[in-house]
Amino acid sequence: MAVDDGDREHDAPTVTVTVVYHSVHGHTQVLAEHLADGARQVPGTQVHLVGIRPEDVIAGRWHDADVMELLNRSDAIVFGSPTLMGSVSAVFKAFMEAAFTPFVTQGWKDKLAGGFTMSATQSGDKLAVLEQLAIFGAQLGMQWIGVGDMPGNNWSGGSRDDVNRLGSWLGLMSQSHADLGAEQAGSRGDLLTAERYGERIARLTQRWVNATPYETSRMTEHEARALSASLRETDAAPKAPTCA
Repeated sequence: MAVDDGDREHDAPTVTVTVVYHSVHGHTQVLAEHLADGARQVPGTQVHLVGIRPEDVIAGRWHDADVMELLNRSDAIVFGSPTLMGSVSAVFKAFMEAAFTPFVTQGWKDKLAGGFTMSATQSGDKLAVLEQLAIFGAQLGMQWIGVGDMPGNNWSGGSRDDVNRLGSWLGLMSQSHADLGAEQAGSRGDLLTAERYGERIARLTQRWVNATPYETSRMTEHEARALSASLRETDAAPKAPTCA
């Protein structure tokens, strides 16, 4: 079991958010890490990052009792997979099929859920993966949370680094060039969108579980474009020289 615990002490009642994903070349893992970082910004949130490993798939079915126990006690679960041939990866599908027990027992009913995916192409039929993940959550009786950001890169002044630049709301979409390593996964806008999505899920989990007061964050299209522009200005700013 590959689990990274992000425990933090807070005064607020603690909720548990688990990000469970499969990554082939590390690109989807980077997206998962940024989503988890966003969730950790919310006081009272315990975040777990869980990588689904191919070696845990035996005879076509995934097995890891420790991960299943963690998911059973999580308040929210975020599912992530690369988009491969218009579907989740074979490894992640094996994990999904292993959730038959919580399906028949309704063990995950009314937990919150979300999803994310990564592909090399701009489209790659990523929507099919998010639909697959959302249906999976629905069959388990979970409550789905989508992305709350305005669309980016939809006008002449937009760019690849805009927030929600692929215009996805069912879940988080990102794109990485196939010839670049995981250290250049996604774009600055994609990673910021991941962090904002993680924070959104954590805040809604606090509201759902503990009836914590929640203030809806709203942003006009003009404000969204200004946010994306600030990322480009940061990149363009001269860097201070470092001392050897």
